[in-house]
Amino acid sequence: MKRLTLLRHAKSGWDDPVARDFDRPLNPRGFKGARLMGRHMRDLGLRYDLVIASPALRVVETLDGLWEGYGRSLHVELDKRIYLASAATLLDVVQEAPDDADALLLSGHNPGMEDLVLLLVPDRPDDAARDQVEEKFPTAALAEIHIDVDHWADVKAGSGALARFIRPRDLDPALGPEARR
Repeated sequence: MKRLTLLRHAKSGWDDPVARDFDRPLNPRGFKGARLMGRHMRDLGLRYDLVIASPALRVVETLDGLWEGYGRSLHVELDKRIYLASAATLLDVVQEAPDDADALLLSGHNPGMEDLVLLLVPDRPDDAARDQVEEKFPTAALAEIHIDVDHWADVKAGSGALARFIRPRDLDPALGPEARR
Protein backbone atom coordinates (compact mmCIF):
# COMPACT_ATOMS: atom_id res chain seq x y z
CA MET A 1 0.00 0.00 0.00
CA LYS A 2 1.31 3.44 -0.98
CA ARG A 3 0.03 6.73 0.43
CA LEU A 4 0.16 9.78 -1.82
CA THR A 5 -0.61 13.18 -0.30
CA LEU A 6 -1.11 16.15 -2.59
CA LEU A 7 -0.75 19.62 -1.10
CA ARG A 8 -1.57 22.69 -3.14
CA HIS A 9 0.47 25.78 -2.34
CA ALA A 10 -1.12 28.29 0.06
CA LYS A 11 -2.67 31.63 -0.92
CA SER A 12 -0.18 33.75 -2.82
CA GLY A 13 0.12 37.49 -3.12
CA TRP A 14 -1.20 38.85 -6.39
CA ASP A 15 -0.60 42.39 -5.12
CA ASP A 16 3.14 41.85 -4.95
CA PRO A 17 4.68 43.14 -8.20
CA VAL A 18 7.05 40.40 -9.35
CA ALA A 19 8.53 39.98 -12.79
CA ARG A 20 7.75 36.26 -13.00
CA ASP A 21 4.82 34.18 -11.75
CA PHE A 22 7.40 31.68 -10.47
CA ASP A 23 8.57 34.29 -7.92
CA ARG A 24 5.14 35.16 -6.49
CA PRO A 25 5.23 34.92 -2.66
CA LEU A 26 2.55 33.93 -0.17
CA ASN A 27 0.35 36.57 1.38
CA PRO A 28 -0.33 36.68 5.17
CA ARG A 29 -3.47 34.56 4.76
CA GLY A 30 -1.38 31.98 2.92
CA PHE A 31 1.18 31.74 5.73
CA LYS A 32 -1.66 31.33 8.24
CA GLY A 33 -3.24 28.55 6.17
CA ALA A 34 0.07 26.73 5.72
CA ARG A 35 0.86 26.81 9.45
CA LEU A 36 -2.67 25.65 10.30
CA MET A 37 -2.47 22.77 7.83
CA GLY A 38 0.92 21.76 9.28
CA ARG A 39 -0.51 21.66 12.82
CA HIS A 40 -3.44 19.59 11.62
CA MET A 41 -1.16 17.15 9.79
CA ARG A 42 0.90 16.77 12.97
CA ASP A 43 -2.25 16.22 15.06
CA LEU A 44 -3.37 13.51 12.62
CA GLY A 45 0.03 11.83 12.95
CA LEU A 46 0.76 12.08 9.22
CA ARG A 47 4.34 11.10 8.35
CA TYR A 48 6.17 11.15 5.04
CA ASP A 49 9.10 9.20 3.67
CA LEU A 50 9.62 11.56 0.75
CA VAL A 51 8.60 15.13 -0.10
CA ILE A 52 8.78 16.35 -3.70
CA ALA A 53 7.77 19.91 -4.56
CA SER A 54 7.72 22.60 -7.17
CA PRO A 55 10.59 25.06 -6.74
CA ALA A 56 8.24 28.05 -7.19
CA LEU A 57 8.55 30.54 -4.32
CA ARG A 58 4.92 30.14 -3.19
CA VAL A 59 5.38 26.37 -2.82
CA VAL A 60 8.68 26.73 -0.95
CA GLU A 61 7.08 29.29 1.39
CA THR A 62 4.04 27.03 1.85
CA LEU A 63 6.31 24.22 3.00
CA ASP A 64 8.19 26.61 5.33
CA GLY A 65 4.88 27.52 6.98
CA LEU A 66 3.75 23.91 6.98
CA TRP A 67 6.90 22.76 8.79
CA GLU A 68 6.46 25.56 11.33
CA GLY A 69 3.01 24.22 12.19
CA TYR A 70 4.10 20.58 11.89
CA GLY A 71 6.85 21.15 14.45
CA ARG A 72 9.73 19.89 12.36
CA SER A 73 10.95 20.20 8.81
CA LEU A 74 11.46 17.42 6.32
CA HIS A 75 13.95 17.31 3.47
CA VAL A 76 12.31 18.44 0.24
CA GLU A 77 13.35 17.41 -3.25
CA LEU A 78 12.55 20.26 -5.63
CA ASP A 79 11.49 19.16 -9.11
CA LYS A 80 11.02 21.79 -11.84
CA ARG A 81 8.59 19.51 -13.68
CA ILE A 82 5.98 20.13 -10.96
CA TYR A 83 5.75 23.88 -11.66
CA LEU A 84 2.35 24.34 -13.36
CA ALA A 85 2.41 20.65 -14.35
CA SER A 86 -0.45 18.70 -15.89
CA ALA A 87 -1.85 15.63 -14.16
CA ALA A 88 0.07 13.46 -16.65
CA THR A 89 3.39 15.07 -15.70
CA LEU A 90 2.59 14.80 -11.98
CA LEU A 91 1.75 11.13 -12.49
CA ASP A 92 5.18 10.67 -14.13
CA VAL A 93 6.80 12.19 -11.01
CA VAL A 94 4.80 9.86 -8.75
CA GLN A 95 5.62 6.79 -10.85
CA GLU A 96 9.34 7.60 -10.61
CA ALA A 97 9.33 7.77 -6.79
CA PRO A 98 11.54 5.19 -5.07
CA ASP A 99 9.66 2.16 -3.79
CA ASP A 100 11.22 2.38 -0.33
CA ALA A 101 9.10 5.51 0.20
CA ASP A 102 5.62 4.32 1.17
CA ALA A 103 4.30 7.79 2.04
CA LEU A 104 4.90 10.53 -0.54
CA LEU A 105 3.98 14.20 -0.13
CA LEU A 106 3.78 16.07 -3.44
CA SER A 107 3.31 19.87 -3.33
CA GLY A 108 2.51 22.01 -6.32
CA HIS A 109 -0.10 23.91 -8.29
CA ASN A 110 -3.55 23.73 -9.76
CA PRO A 111 -5.12 22.65 -12.01
CA GLY A 112 -2.64 19.75 -12.06
CA MET A 113 -3.12 18.76 -8.41
CA GLU A 114 -6.90 18.65 -8.72
CA ASP A 115 -6.71 16.84 -12.03
CA LEU A 116 -4.37 14.22 -10.58
CA VAL A 117 -6.84 13.44 -7.77
CA LEU A 118 -9.65 13.12 -10.30
CA LEU A 119 -7.47 10.90 -12.51
CA LEU A 120 -6.42 8.55 -9.71
CA VAL A 121 -9.68 8.32 -7.76
CA PRO A 122 -12.65 6.75 -9.56
CA ASP A 123 -15.89 8.74 -9.57
CA ARG A 124 -18.37 7.01 -7.26
CA PRO A 125 -21.84 8.31 -6.38
CA ASP A 126 -21.19 8.18 -2.61
CA ASP A 127 -17.76 9.89 -2.54
CA ALA A 128 -18.45 13.34 -1.08
CA ALA A 129 -14.74 14.12 -0.66
CA ARG A 130 -14.02 13.48 -4.34
CA ASP A 131 -17.01 15.67 -5.22
CA GLN A 132 -15.46 18.47 -3.12
CA VAL A 133 -12.17 18.10 -4.99
CA GLU A 134 -14.02 18.23 -8.29
CA GLU A 135 -15.78 21.41 -7.18
CA LYS A 136 -12.53 23.09 -6.15
CA PHE A 137 -9.08 22.17 -4.82
CA PRO A 138 -8.40 25.43 -2.94
CA THR A 139 -5.05 26.80 -1.87
CA ALA A 140 -3.37 24.97 1.04
CA ALA A 141 -5.78 22.04 0.65
CA LEU A 142 -4.56 18.50 1.16
CA ALA A 143 -5.76 15.31 -0.51
CA GLU A 144 -4.56 11.92 0.73
CA ILE A 145 -4.89 8.99 -1.65
CA HIS A 146 -4.29 5.35 -0.74
CA ILE A 147 -3.12 3.19 -3.62
CA ASP A 148 -2.96 -0.59 -3.33
CA VAL A 149 0.36 -1.15 -5.12
CA ASP A 150 3.85 -2.17 -4.05
CA HIS A 151 5.61 -0.06 -6.68
CA TRP A 152 4.98 3.59 -7.51
CA ALA A 153 5.51 2.68 -11.16
CA ASP A 154 2.25 0.69 -10.99
CA VAL A 155 0.12 3.70 -10.06
CA LYS A 156 -2.40 4.34 -12.83
CA ALA A 157 -5.70 6.07 -13.50
CA GLY A 158 -8.48 4.86 -11.23
CA SER A 159 -6.14 2.98 -8.88
CA GLY A 160 -6.57 5.16 -5.79
CA ALA A 161 -9.01 5.73 -2.95
CA LEU A 162 -9.39 9.21 -1.49
CA ALA A 163 -8.79 8.78 2.25
CA ARG A 164 -9.18 12.45 3.17
CA PHE A 165 -9.59 15.90 1.67
CA ILE A 166 -8.90 18.79 4.02
CA ARG A 167 -9.32 22.46 3.15
CA PRO A 168 -8.07 25.29 5.37
CA ARG A 169 -11.67 26.49 5.80
CA ASP A 170 -12.54 23.09 7.29
CA LEU A 171 -10.10 23.91 10.11
CA ASP A 172 -10.77 27.65 10.42
CA PRO A 173 -13.85 29.22 8.79
CA ALA A 174 -11.97 32.54 8.67
CA LEU A 175 -9.88 31.02 5.87
CA GLY A 176 -12.91 30.22 3.73
CA PRO A 177 -14.30 32.23 0.82
CA GLU A 178 -17.27 33.46 2.90
CA ALA A 179 -14.89 35.18 5.34
CA ARG A 180 -13.64 37.56 2.63
CA ARG A 181 -17.05 38.96 1.83
